[in-house]
Amino acid sequence: MNATPTMLVLLSVCCAQVGGALARTLFDDLGPPGVLLLRLSIAALIFAVATRPRLRSWSAEAWRAVALLGAFSAGLNMLTYLALSSAPQGVVVTASFVGPLLLSLVQTRRPADLLWALMAGTGVVLLGLRTQVEIPLTGLLLALAAGACGAGYIMFSARVGSVVPGLSGLAVSFAVGAVLVLPFGWADAGEVVGHPALVPGVVAVAVLSSVVPYALELIALRRLPTRVFGVLMSLQPAAAAIAGLLILDQHLGMVPIAALVLVSAASVGVTRRVADQTE
Repeated sequence: MNATPTMLVLLSVCCAQVGGALARTLFDDLGPPGVLLLRLSIAALIFAVATRPRLRSWSAEAWRAVALLGAFSAGLNMLTYLALSSAPQGVVVTASFVGPLLLSLVQTRRPADLLWALMAGTGVVLLGLRTQVEIPLTGLLLALAAGACGAGYIMFSARVGSVVPGLSGLAVSFAVGAVLVLPFGWADAGEVVGHPALVPGVVAVAVLSSVVPYALELIALRRLPTRVFGVLMSLQPAAAAIAGLLILDQHLGMVPIAALVLVSAASVGVTRRVADQTE
């Protein structure tokens, strides 16, 4: 493959945020839980066909890790989609970034990291201020809750990677997530049967939000230092704001943009410090 690892990660970030914006365009027809159910189901099917997981050889530890990954994935995405239904995408992704950021801060435990915590906290406070861009408190709280699930998702994603070979764990974790979302989304998801014109959009969301990012990141991580990968992933809030502007016509004011910059900068700082500790 001729693409550089850096370009692969950047493409992954762009795909994920474009997928999030496209998902938002389907909420009126299928509802957030319905879109998520279809996305997880399609992603699980694609990964199952591609990896053909040998489930009988899995240990109890592997099953436990995959099940928890699926649970945190379902919580992360459900809360994110619910937040997206009421708040701009750039704001939602910025707020949800705080969870993984706090996880990194706990892992470093250095006094100097107080600076990054203060920067992230200031960013969240700015998001809560009343400005020319109205940000519902419910949407902000849902995004922060999604961030908490995101921290658990990161922990168990790493665990699954160590106990399950290849991407087979993702196929099952997506299936677990789909089962957990089923009670909330089955009725709305069924609307796609009567509206076949929605199918291409649903498939695009599954591919862009789940399949492509995971595949690209897996390839990139084989050749890219963890420090660089983490810094590049810190561009997610900015990519979300751009996707929200171009696809959803969501305009952010100066205060939300300042919050985005603060949280992203804190993420870069913490990522570099964690990488220094592990090298």
